[in-house]
Amino acid sequence: MSIDSVMPDLLAMHRLCLNESPFGPLPAVTAALRHSITQVNRYPDFYPDRLAGLIAGRLGISADRVAVGSGSVGVALQLFEAVTEPGDGIVYSWRNFDAYPLLARMVRARAAEVPLRQDLGAMAGAVDRATKVVVLCNPHNPTGTLITRQDLTAFLDQIPGNVTVVLDEAYIEFARGPDVPDGLDLIASHPNLVVLRTFSKAHGLAALRVGYGLASPRLTAEISSRQLPFGVNSLAFRAVEASLDAAAELRQRIDTVLAERDRLAGLLRLAGRHVPPSHANFLWLAEPDLAEQHQAALAQAGVLARCYPGEGIRLTIGDRNANNAVLTGLESSRAAASAQDALKG
Repeated sequence: MSIDSVMPDLLAMHRLCLNESPFGPLPAVTAALRHSITQVNRYPDFYPDRLAGLIAGRLGISADRVAVGSGSVGVALQLFEAVTEPGDGIVYSWRNFDAYPLLARMVRARAAEVPLRQDLGAMAGAVDRATKVVVLCNPHNPTGTLITRQDLTAFLDQIPGNVTVVLDEAYIEFARGPDVPDGLDLIASHPNLVVLRTFSKAHGLAALRVGYGLASPRLTAEISSRQLPFGVNSLAFRAVEASLDAAAELRQRIDTVLAERDRLAGLLRLAGRHVPPSHANFLWLAEPDLAEQHQAALAQAGVLARCYPGEGIRLTIGDRNANNAVLTGLESSRAAASAQDALKG
């Protein structure tokens, strides 16, 4: 089959595999991009200091506590380059965000992958003399589970001050409730903590690649020292600015995603599916033996989902049509499984 015959089908499918926003740009963002497009012949800022200042102002902190990069993954790479040498250790749970093993290899670090999805005791126990970085993802990717404020604080207190803790909060805008920790509240009391955030998820600016880190002035200076000149383009700056200005409209969009998340999770549980509570913009379908069968059935229903063979399926929350297609696909998967069981019997 040629690529030309495949691509139209892929483009028509519901893409629920990358945790993208189901919405296009906010109207204010679209207007800002249209205005800025006529200036693409001009270079952006040599370093993104204005953008760091903009973010700092909205968060109510000093600009020397903000470092900007090409998505949160770009900030993570700058950090790893700054604080590790080849052979140093980086501890993270597995499964986790797929980029962390890649980044560890890029800086030639020794990766210590702790199983069971962020077992904090096991992660603290994996820290040794060679460890320079520990990575937490909260809410967790791909399961959507949450480390509570109390557990996170207790964990940070266990980690030596010479080990940098990365708290990846890519999905923090989707987490609600009194137990949700805010990394911003912790950086003053934990100078070895770096909080990563992004404009790719809730803000829906994934293609523009803007993320940022929050940390002590010492660590943000280390991160920024690895900043690529002209690395954040002018369109991205204007889009971020417009998105931050449209906070009320953005919150409405987030609320819509959360309502669909809860609706889909409830219907899946009523159907007997194993779906743990999620604090992100995706659901984790914890049916490891059926993961690949589910993926195939979802594809037949027009849904691209992220499959982890032998572990489960991660389903990004899309619009209502996309989420209804998920229900259709998984019901088809159930019917196929029942037919197979009948044949075996």
